[in-house]
Amino acid sequence: MRRLKILEENLLWFVLSTSVLGLVFPPLGEALFPAVGSMLAALMFFISLTFDASAVKRVLKRPGWQVLATFLVYGPMALAGALIGRLFFGSGNLAIGQALVGALPTDVSAPLLVLLGRGNVALAAVLNAVNTALAPFVVAPLFLLLTGVRLEVPLAELMMELALIILAPLVAGVFLRSRFPEKVMSFDPLYSFGSSLAYLLLLLAVVGPNAETILEYGAYGVVIFAAQLALNLVGYALGGAAGLLASERQTRVALLFTVSKKEFSIAAAMVAASGLPEEVLIPAVFYAVAQMTTSPLAVRLLNRRSAGREP
Repeated sequence: MRRLKILEENLLWFVLSTSVLGLVFPPLGEALFPAVGSMLAALMFFISLTFDASAVKRVLKRPGWQVLATFLVYGPMALAGALIGRLFFGSGNLAIGQALVGALPTDVSAPLLVLLGRGNVALAAVLNAVNTALAPFVVAPLFLLLTGVRLEVPLAELMMELALIILAPLVAGVFLRSRFPEKVMSFDPLYSFGSSLAYLLLLLAVVGPNAETILEYGAYGVVIFAAQLALNLVGYALGGAAGLLASERQTRVALLFTVSKKEFSIAAAMVAASGLPEEVLIPAVFYAVAQMTTSPLAVRLLNRRSAGREP
């Protein structure tokens, strides 16, 4: 079991290698793309095996964190996305797409980074579940307010997808941890390994199918990537500032990744349903790569800082 730690302990280097692999050999990612939903569900299931119902109950007794996280995800982050879009791209499809990135909910992988950063995974999972459940009702009107562009929301499809990807794995994992605690706990290293592996496969599934488009932008791709890093850093800043309200380090870590990560798959579904130009989706693609690269680095820095404070 100890050997399984090699993946999470070196996730940053695996992420960089996977990104390069996706660009150099796109067919691998293209083959994985149809299984994105299953990989997201697997990631959520593995993460949910790390905490029980009592941890969820403790989270639900403190709804203030949910209100704060939801406000930051759909408020300042959405506004930042629109402003960064105008700053970097002026107007047009890329600017509109950047606003869409800012309006997206928390990425499903956020609880994994919270787990690796030794944060409150139960809190992160609940924050993620609620923010994502609100997405079909919040993203479109928010996007309209910011850009004047209407989004068509495949409501039934999205709700079913979110139930299968987030709610069902979450309930199943928590139930098993609560019902068979000793047996489930004995395999704890497997859960972080499995979710980290799913994280890398998801990255490959994002980069591979979009490799040609990413490379076609050439030097301008650096500008697009810089815009995503700017928004990602705003997310870290907002999440870090919100964490100042918390006395526990675990809560601060949960807020950090909840606010800074954005869910790519919802953007793809809404852009396709709305018949918008494919270029609108480009910032979301670049943001997915940016956040999946910076997150392991943030985890490493957090853990080093924590270790440095230990006696």
